Amino acid sequence: MTGERKQPGGNGRGTTSAVQSVDRAVSVLEILARHGEAGVTEIAGELGVHRSTAFRLLGVLENRGLVTQTKDRGKYQLGAGVLRLAGAAAVRLDISQEGVPVCRELADELGETVNIAVLDDAAAVNIMQARGTASVTAQNWLGRRTPLHATAGGKVFLAHLAPAVREGHLTRPLRRFTERTVTTAPQLRGELETVIERGYAATLEELELGLAAVAAPVRSHDGTVIAAISVSGPVYRLRADLLPELGSRTATAAAELSRRMGYGF
Repeated sequence: MTGERKQPGGNGRGTTSAVQSVDRAVSVLEILARHGEAGVTEIAGELGVHRSTAFRLLGVLENRGLVTQTKDRGKYQLGAGVLRLAGAAAVRLDISQEGVPVCRELADELGETVNIAVLDDAAAVNIMQARGTASVTAQNWLGRRTPLHATAGGKVFLAHLAPAVREGHLTRPLRRFTERTVTTAPQLRGELETVIERGYAATLEELELGLAAVAAPVRSHDGTVIAAISVSGPVYRLRADLLPELGSRTATAAAELSRRMGYGF
């Protein structure tokens, strides 16, 4: 058609090249995992590519912290970035497994929906859910990304972030979801201080009308907040006067899961 422009790589060659580069980069990591360390020539030989290609791949991986050069220059080994990624994946798996009995017990006790969320950049992502007897028709939050400033779990994460990182979130525009959503940084800062003081966060119709929630932090062995346990339900059951008691019970469950994750030992 007249006026249309072909996009770069529209013939598929660009996409194929990108996929091949990703595949080769993963292969480099596998080679280093298998051998412990290897030089450019050795890596190029196993990949079946020129040394210059292997060197470029290693350069990209080194810039991202996934590989590092050994003291013997010219040799490479896996970098701390791989440990960081592996650690994040392991934490999610461990929390999902260890959280099942804790969340099931809390859901049975309160009759409401219980979620475990982890921080993912500027959102909280629910990775596990248990439903109580009163929440048969509750919506499914599993896998859903929710905003930090308008959810109980999100406020838990914001409250425990390093000050500079937290301020980075607070200086962004805070979207209004309902008339109760906190959209100013000063007010949100005040709420986050309260979260620290009382040990749990609470929201009342800040994300959705008719929805209330409380959440408490889950810590790893070193005290870092790695997840949040939340209890959510309709405001006619989770009334404002009941939130302190619900918050306290949720904090107790979060402390138990923290213990299972090694905190306090």
